[in-house]
Amino acid sequence: MRVAMLSVHSSPLARLGGKEAGGMNVYVRELARELGSRGVPVDIFTRSQDRRAPTIEPMSCGVRVINLHTGPAAPYAKDWVLTYLPEFVSRVRCFAEGEDLTYDLIHSHYWLSGEAALRLRRSWGVPVLHMFHTLGAMKNSIARSKEETETVRRIGIERRLMQEADTVVAATTLDRAQMVWNYGADAERIRVVPCGVDLRRFLPQDRVAARARLGLPEDEDLLICVGRMEPLKGMDALIRALALLAEEEPALRGRRRVLLVGGDDESHPEEWNSEQRRLNALRHQLGVADRVSFLGAKPQEQLPDYFAAADVVAVPSHYESFGMAALEALACGATVIASKAGGLALTIEDGRSGLLFPPDDHVALAELIGRVLGDSTYAEGLRAGARRRAAEYGWPTVARRITAIYEDLVVANAAARAARRPLAQVS
Repeated sequence: MRVAMLSVHSSPLARLGGKEAGGMNVYVRELARELGSRGVPVDIFTRSQDRRAPTIEPMSCGVRVINLHTGPAAPYAKDWVLTYLPEFVSRVRCFAEGEDLTYDLIHSHYWLSGEAALRLRRSWGVPVLHMFHTLGAMKNSIARSKEETETVRRIGIERRLMQEADTVVAATTLDRAQMVWNYGADAERIRVVPCGVDLRRFLPQDRVAARARLGLPEDEDLLICVGRMEPLKGMDALIRALALLAEEEPALRGRRRVLLVGGDDESHPEEWNSEQRRLNALRHQLGVADRVSFLGAKPQEQLPDYFAAADVVAVPSHYESFGMAALEALACGATVIASKAGGLALTIEDGRSGLLFPPDDHVALAELIGRVLGDSTYAEGLRAGARRRAAEYGWPTVARRITAIYEDLVVANAAARAARRPLAQVS
C-alpha cells in the first residue's frame, strides 16, 4: 500500500510557530514517519515556497516530501492557494506519472488539500481519507471581526468534503459532533482518531537544567504559551491575567514573566503580523511590557526544554479541534492550564492532568495561575497526572488506528472495482 498525503498550503518541514505552521504540520510529519516505519510508503505533496528547494526531500524511512512549485514562491493568502490549485493537482499527476507510481489512497489534511484530493480521485480512482484539523464554521462562531471570519467558499468546500470524501477523521467526539451540527455530516462516515505525541522526545526533564540550556532565569515564575500569533490562540487573555496578578500581588510583579513562543522575536518587529502588533500594544497598555517577552518561533526540538522550564504552560485558545501543544506539554509533565475550548476539554482532565477555564476569561485564568504558583504540592500532583494522561496518545497507537482505516478503504475500493468489472462470458 502506497499513500499520497496532501498538505497543500504548508510543508511538514516548515518552521513551527510561523505564519502557517503549527499542530497540523506536526501531525502530518509524525504520522507519516510512523507509517513509514511500519512499511507503508508515504509521499507528502506540498506547495513549495522556496524555488531552491529540491522537488524530492527524503524525510525518513519510506517517507518523502514532494515540493511542487505552483504559484509565487512565497507565503500568500489561502484564497490564492485555491487559485493555483488546478496547477498543483496537475503537478501531482505529472510527478506520479514521471515516477511511474500508483497510489492506493489519498490522505488529505485541511480543506484546501481536501479539494485537491477530490480532483485527484477523479483521475486515480482511489479512496480519499480527509482530516480537517480546524473547521471554518467553528472559527466563525468565535470570530471577533470580519478579518477573523472564514469565507463562504471555505464553508462550502468543507461541507462538500464531508459529503464526498470516502471517510473523514475527527480528532475527538466533539469534533465529529461539530461536523454533524454545523454541516449536516453523516456521523457514520466519520471515524474518531485522536492526535498523537512523540513520547520519546517529549519527556519530563529537570527544570533548572532546562532553564540553563535556554538561558532563562532560575528565580522567576515563567508562564509559557506556544503557538502561532493569531487571535484564535487567545494570548491576550494570558497577558491580561498577568496584569491582574501584578495588580493583586504587586510584591510578586517582578517575579512573574510571560514568554510567548511563536511568530517573530523582539528583534524583528518589522516582521510582526497584525496580531503580534496588537499583543505588543496590549502589553504596553496594561503596563506589563517588561514582563511579557516575544521569543519567536522555535524548532520542535527545543519545545521540551520550554515545557520543562515552565511553571505554567498556558493554552488560552478560543478554539482547538484537539490541541497538539497542550498534549506535548502534558507529555513533558508540565502544569497545563487551558481553556475549555473544543478538544482541549476532552484531552485534559480538569483537576487531574491539568486545569481548565472558560475561554477568554482572564480573571479565571489568573486565579488558576495564582493557585498553582502558590501550592507546589498541588502543582506536582497535576504534573504527575499530565504524564500519565499523555501516555495514552503515542504515535504508534494513532498510526495503528489510521492504518486500519486505510486497509478498510483499500479493500472496499477493490471490491467496488471488481463489482463494476464485466463478468467474463462463459463459452
